[in-house]
Amino acid sequence: MSMRRIVPTALLALVLALGTAHAADTPKLGKPISEADIKTWDITILPDGTNLPPGRGTPAEGAKVYVEKGCAACHGENAKGATNMALVGKPPIDRIEAPKTIANFWANATTLYDSIRRSMPWPTPRTLSDSETYALTAYILSLNKIIGENDAMDAETLPKVQMPNRDNFIIRFPERL
Repeated sequence: MSMRRIVPTALLALVLALGTAHAADTPKLGKPISEADIKTWDITILPDGTNLPPGRGTPAEGAKVYVEKGCAACHGENAKGATNMALVGKPPIDRIEAPKTIANFWANATTLYDSIRRSMPWPTPRTLSDSETYALTAYILSLNKIIGENDAMDAETLPKVQMPNRDNFIIRFPERL
């Protein structure tokens, strides 16, 4: 065998050996994640309502949760805005900086539920029960006159809510839904 073939083969063997030795020297931080661990954080609600949990809430119950959880501190009385965005109202979206609310911008009521469930109340997100989240969602939808004051929201009714801006979005990859 010529030296031209032996040297590259020897170098390849050396690189592979060092790579294997290096992988064995990792710090071994963390632990394997279980299905139960994943389930705790796999809470995505799809626009069609897939993955909505059991529970139920009305606008009246949501008004109580809004007060009890201190939502007005950020979103103002009746969700009309304070230090954070207004959730109520339908100002025209006539420029990029225009205020975007639940009534004039959101395409799906299910994503409102998803957003509240993940991020509210500040500063203790993910502390609302599923029924409290349905109630807050119902309250905000009712304030925007999207649902009636006596309409209950749950996994069956929420996906059926027709949002005012539902037809003004272009879904880039509809086959991924």
